Amino acid sequence: MPDDAPFHIVPPDEVPDGVTDAGDRPPADLVRALAGRSRPVLVRCLPEPGRAADPAEAVALAAVYAWLGARYFVTDHPRQVRQALDMVASIQGRRPPAAVRRGLA
Repeated sequence: MPDDAPFHIVPPDEVPDGVTDAGDRPPADLVRALAGRSRPVLVRCLPEPGRAADPAEAVALAAVYAWLGARYFVTDHPRQVRQALDMVASIQGRRPPAAVRRGLA
């Protein structure tokens, strides 16, 4: 898989070659530690068993994991999560913002 984008959303049954699977909703310390190694990290931002999928929860999980260094994501809400990942990439300086507005007082 090409690594030209800062973050990737992959299907639930796929783990790209060379990527470490951190599992479903891993602890933040684990993601941070795995991201510090040379291999990219995949996290699964899926609902807990028996709970309905909540887009806001998936977005929050993905944004935090992306900030901690995860690069690959599995989610039930790819459109919303993609938007959050693009925001994180812009804040981190990995991509230009979608729109630049300058406020004048």
